[in-house]
Amino acid sequence: MTTDTSVAPPVAQPPQQPASVHTSRRGVRSRIGSVLRHALLILAAFVMLYPLLWMIASSLRPDNEIFSSYGIFVNTFDTSHYPDGWNALAQPFSGYLLNSAIVVLGAILGNLVSCSMAAYAFARLDFPFKRSAFAVMLLTIMLPVHVVIVPQYILWANLDLINTFVPLILPKWLATDAFFIFLMVQFIRGIPRELDEAARIDGAGHARIFLRIILPLMVPALATTTIFTFIWTWNDFFTQLIFLTDPNLYTVPVALRSFIDAQENSSYGSLFAMSVVSLIPIFLAFLLGQRYLIQGIATTGGK
Repeated sequence: MTTDTSVAPPVAQPPQQPASVHTSRRGVRSRIGSVLRHALLILAAFVMLYPLLWMIASSLRPDNEIFSSYGIFVNTFDTSHYPDGWNALAQPFSGYLLNSAIVVLGAILGNLVSCSMAAYAFARLDFPFKRSAFAVMLLTIMLPVHVVIVPQYILWANLDLINTFVPLILPKWLATDAFFIFLMVQFIRGIPRELDEAARIDGAGHARIFLRIILPLMVPALATTTIFTFIWTWNDFFTQLIFLTDPNLYTVPVALRSFIDAQENSSYGSLFAMSVVSLIPIFLAFLLGQRYLIQGIATTGGK
């Protein structure tokens, strides 16, 4: 009886590709995916910016070409809309810019002072019905302005303050913007209470703690409040249209509406030109405060 001691020949293994090949393939796929993502983002940005680009281009076209072309390239430059629009209304457009600046500055200061104090009270103080008051304050966020505008108008009319800037500025000093109160409350809750306790050991009261400790640490939230208040107040049309009827007191949004007349020919070229001018402060505000805006929103969303 014999035993087969022969060994089976080894099976040939397929050649393995070096690791560098796999790495290069992954790098190529990653670059292709990155290019596609950026292309989609650029396309989406162009779609969103197209109305703005078309408005800028239309402000530089002759009147007879504004609605005959939907492209963003200008064939015939006409810059006359800018000086014409600047002096087309009851006063130079600088007067309307000044009126908007007054209203915006008063609203910003009012929100910064009143909303920060209200937020400190909700975040650090203990008082009766605190939670109920906070819940009611949050419920006011869901109230549209059209619900409260009628009683507000009756109130200001009885006080003989219609056609003044008071109805547009004074409510901001009474902490009526619940969104900013909530934003600051969330920010203050993220500040360690040990800082308050250390200040109390040194004999500081609530006023000193708020001014010396809390307020300096709230710069991102205050900057976010400033930017949002600026943009919302500068673009506000409905409220300013209700309370301002004197053309000399018109703000920028109401003045822009004056270029459109249902009875006579409307000056769309001047309207687009002054719209471009009115957008410059918003761009500058967002450009200068972008870092604080992102930081303020990011640091108030954790709680």
